[in-house]
Amino acid sequence: MIKANTIEEYIAQQTADSQAVIDKMRTLIKECAPDAEEKISFRMPAYMIGKKVIVYFHTAKTHLGFYSLPEGVEAFKDKLTDFKTAKGVVQFPYKNIPYDLIKEIVMHRMKAITNK
Repeated sequence: MIKANTIEEYIAQQTADSQAVIDKMRTLIKECAPDAEEKISFRMPAYMIGKKVIVYFHTAKTHLGFYSLPEGVEAFKDKLTDFKTAKGVVQFPYKNIPYDLIKEIVMHRMKAITNK
């Protein structure tokens, strides 16, 4: 996994294709959670409100790892059946990243954190 202290350092260590995915993810998450703090946590981009994590993500060789915590995966399990999941994480193949679904999950996580 990449070692970086900032999102910019993380991005700089990625391939051009991965950088494009990261840019889309950053834009999408910022649209859904404009007040979220963007930082590196567990060696990957993380988005937080206060000390509460909204989501994390990382780029791998063949997929985007999207961490919406166990609650996020559980809430959308019916929509995630085409993807590999584990406790709190979904693997989205680069050829089939469902950005609209990711947006739904981020908005759900925001609602859960802010109780709005």
